[in-house]
Amino acid sequence: MAATAASSVVRFKSNYAVSRRIEPFYKGGRVQVSRDGKFMFCPCGTKLNVIDVETGSLLHSLEQDDQEDITSFVLSPDDEVLVTGSRALLLKQWNWRENRCVRTWKAVHIAPVATMVFDSTSTLLATGGCDSTIKIWDMIKQYCTHNLKGSSGVVHLVEFHPDISRLQLFSSSMDYKIRIWDLNSSKCVAVLDGHFSAVTSLAFTADGNTLISSGRDKICMVWNLKTRESIRTIPIYESVEAAVLLPEQGDFSQLGVKKQGLHFLTAGSKGVLKVWEVATAACVYSQPVPFEPVESEEEASEHSLTHCMLVPERNEIVTVSVEHNIVFYDAQTLQLRKQLAGYKDEVLDVKFLGPGDSHIVVATNSPQLKVFELSTSHCQILYGHTETILALDVFRKGLMFVSCAKDKSIRVWRMNKDGRVVCVAQGLGHAHGVGAVSCSRLKESFVVTSSQDCTIKVWNIPESLTSKAKAALISGPETLHAQMTERGHDKDINSVAVSPNDKLIATGSQDRLAKLWSCPDCSLLGVFTGHKRGIWCVQFSPVDQILATSSADGTLKLWGLQDFSCLKTFEGHDASVLKIIFVSRGTQLLSGGSDGLLKLWTIKTNECVKTLDGHEDKIWGLHTNKQDDMVVTASSDSSITLWKDVTEIEQEEAQAKREEQIMKEQELSNLLHEKRYLKALGLAISLDRPHTVLTVIKAILKESDGRKRLEENIARLRKDQKEAVLTFLVTWNTNSRNCHEAQAVIETLLKHEAPDNLLQYSGIKSAVESLLPYTERHFQRLSRLLQASMFIDFMWQNMKLSDVSQQEDMIL
Repeated sequence: MAATAASSVVRFKSNYAVSRRIEPFYKGGRVQVSRDGKFMFCPCGTKLNVIDVETGSLLHSLEQDDQEDITSFVLSPDDEVLVTGSRALLLKQWNWRENRCVRTWKAVHIAPVATMVFDSTSTLLATGGCDSTIKIWDMIKQYCTHNLKGSSGVVHLVEFHPDISRLQLFSSSMDYKIRIWDLNSSKCVAVLDGHFSAVTSLAFTADGNTLISSGRDKICMVWNLKTRESIRTIPIYESVEAAVLLPEQGDFSQLGVKKQGLHFLTAGSKGVLKVWEVATAACVYSQPVPFEPVESEEEASEHSLTHCMLVPERNEIVTVSVEHNIVFYDAQTLQLRKQLAGYKDEVLDVKFLGPGDSHIVVATNSPQLKVFELSTSHCQILYGHTETILALDVFRKGLMFVSCAKDKSIRVWRMNKDGRVVCVAQGLGHAHGVGAVSCSRLKESFVVTSSQDCTIKVWNIPESLTSKAKAALISGPETLHAQMTERGHDKDINSVAVSPNDKLIATGSQDRLAKLWSCPDCSLLGVFTGHKRGIWCVQFSPVDQILATSSADGTLKLWGLQDFSCLKTFEGHDASVLKIIFVSRGTQLLSGGSDGLLKLWTIKTNECVKTLDGHEDKIWGLHTNKQDDMVVTASSDSSITLWKDVTEIEQEEAQAKREEQIMKEQELSNLLHEKRYLKALGLAISLDRPHTVLTVIKAILKESDGRKRLEENIARLRKDQKEAVLTFLVTWNTNSRNCHEAQAVIETLLKHEAPDNLLQYSGIKSAVESLLPYTERHFQRLSRLLQASMFIDFMWQNMKLSDVSQQEDMIL
């Protein structure tokens, strides 16, 4: 019983701390994975981000001092040397593990470096520039060994021949030809002419005698490097961005490889990986697609792949899409292993998902949903909507959720036991984009949506979707039909909420009104009037008959559901309040504003307990987990922030600090009592207690040989302790009551410290500047006092003499 009572006590939250940020780490360009497959390097504007592949977390960013964008980079084959090139025409060599720039030198190119590559020994670096030249650098002796001229336009591809004894470099530029350069003579010895558009990749066979080139002209070409002639042209029927040779060792039978011979993988504009047999020029395998197959390249462009590579150490194929998604596949089966989302654009909503809130589902400024597994950063991309998804809501158990979009539709999604999310139902019916959605709270029985068409709709969820046995038999998404439609407001409805007992619906609109409706018949029960601008969010209290609203007028209001009166108004935001949620069992509110600030309010006291600054732009998404100890926020600044409730931790730390303080004060008292002044001084300094240090010095000076003992104790202090005492005595010296102790310490320091040593003290200049005027004033005051005392003494002596002479006269 006691335990139950204790657990039912509501603890007010006082603070949240950022536990994790999910931010954009890749904004396009070439991606490279280290040879061991543990780290991935992604360019992101002026930074090059190093990502831990296992957790998906950002280890560190290599950032250019000149704040110029990185145009190209390369990691050496031995994973040791990383070189970046920027628009400032500088090359930088990095010790990337320690996030340290080792060397910077001029690229000698007169335009930015577009591509670079190391040879197999990691000693030679080739850079291809936008100025039509290629430079080769000796990385050990640190000088430019070759300057190869003759390319046409931007050199966008350079590759060393894998057999270093041949000393050959292959390049391609804007004239679509592949040039072979002999590094002994620094001359172009052959031109492979066959492509009619940009050459995108070069792949060499193990023996180094065959080359496969891919191009945006929808073909791959096979070249014999002995005769330097084309053996075969393979039509790919899509713009190819990368061709990767499959290793001759290994079982690739699941990818259609049935015979011996060369096979290669292509990635291109259609967004799927395909395996081709060189001997027959046939496509032997095509990857199944998660999205609707498209025929035209215009439609395919949003799914197209921009890069593909093989990581032999992990037996993985890595692809990069135009949407900045990086996907890791098993090389032998092309089964998805991991997917990371490099860039999220504007984040419009976010919710916790999964039975233990193990995932978050994110609506970004796109028709696809992203589901992140928090432990690994693995991201599932959910296709279905055809226009931007605007809002999300999750059912109580956390396994089913609903999305609504500009395409006028809603979709119901279910998470399976393996964590995979599938669409189980969809509904059409609104005349405009669907901007808000709310799920039933007690059971997974209905969904309420609101739209720019100023209507609210109630959608029944059939039992077949909620019972596990029946749900397993569903082959495709069921069609939902609106059970009830009601015109609710005169302007856009921004928010809709279902009450905890599923009997009421609340709506908030741009017309500055919030309304209460009965569920499911949508009859109007009342109107909440009072906000001066449009209402962005409505939320029911989980425990009381109260509705919370937030508005563009910068206020939050609490309303009684019985009489529709305003109970409280919370003022503090300087901008629109876009989202609110109840926390601490309905006793506190969290609000997110368009200024990027998150505020924690205690309802009883109307007080803003904490303001958290975690975003640089509008907070569109705000949700708390079932445990009520984590909050997730999503913003227009493309970032998602996870906040942890640190109230208890901070209280425990404060309590421990108080206890430690009491113990130290007791110890200090004991040391003073035992006249162990040196330890007492050290302890008082460590506690940063100037007054206590002064008390100790006064106690020392009261001793019979006080000055001598003070000198001994001050001399035995460490340099940092003396520096602390120096800062303290500057303050003591401003007060005439404490100036004697301050001057005694100054005298000791001047006696025992050489001038050169004193000059090394931190803050010595400001300390001397502060000490001089007050010391001058004390000196003048003491001089006046001495003069006055001398005058009194003189008067007293004269008075004594006159008294004596008068007595003598009387006697006589």
